[in-house]
Amino acid sequence: MKTSTMPSRPATPLAEEARRTRPTLSLMLHQIRYEQLSFWRNPQAMIFTFLLPVVVVVIFGAVFGADDDQDFFFGLSGMQYYTPTIAAVSVLGACYAQLAIVLSQRRQSGMLKRLHATPLPAAVYFTGLLVHCVLVSLIDVVLVIGVGSLYGVALPAHWTAITLTLLLGAAAFCALGAGVASLIKNAEAAPAVVQFIQFPLVFVSGSYFPIHADTLNTIAGVLPVKPFNDAMLASFAHDGGIQWKDLAVLAAWGVIGAVVAVRRFRWDPRPE
Repeated sequence: MKTSTMPSRPATPLAEEARRTRPTLSLMLHQIRYEQLSFWRNPQAMIFTFLLPVVVVVIFGAVFGADDDQDFFFGLSGMQYYTPTIAAVSVLGACYAQLAIVLSQRRQSGMLKRLHATPLPAAVYFTGLLVHCVLVSLIDVVLVIGVGSLYGVALPAHWTAITLTLLLGAAAFCALGAGVASLIKNAEAAPAVVQFIQFPLVFVSGSYFPIHADTLNTIAGVLPVKPFNDAMLASFAHDGGIQWKDLAVLAAWGVIGAVVAVRRFRWDPRPE
């Protein structure tokens, strides 16, 4: 007795695309989970990542908590000024500084070279690492805003603006972190190089005290940190909103960082 067999139906382009997409998404989620577990299982790094910005806001709250609006803070109270700017600094630390140092350390230890020899696509690895940094920075921002609210700082008035600002800022600083990591020769030099770039930018951009010098503000305005600060401050202001000019500057620096990272990135340690 013959058994008839139905011819197999050719897979549709949509089904083929689904087959290719599912493993990539699975790998990406696995990589994000790996980065998160590595971070949360390092109590010292985790505590200080979240503790430092909170301590800074608490100190500023003790100093400026009862202050009224002042011309020195551009018509804001001290805490209304410092809550958004310290939140911005925490994003800078989590995305730029942390990423640049981690990539430098992993390259010198040989971890990146071993990963490059595995079937894990480079895009999946970097996406997982970038998403991890963005998640850490968002937790930092929530903590800073929460502590600021204890000192009477109102929650952001424009949630669309702050969401767009945080995502674009985090992406831009991640790209800059990867770009700087591609220029660092060894892991021992990474913290010094990262801070050498970060500290001057933070201070001239008004993160820790307002800058009233027009010339310095003009110079800082074309660098990445001040536009991020200004966009964060505008998100808290009732008459503010999306600062497209500041976001355009951030996006431009993100493109510059990405181009440097792609052109100069190495998987293996640089020869001395």
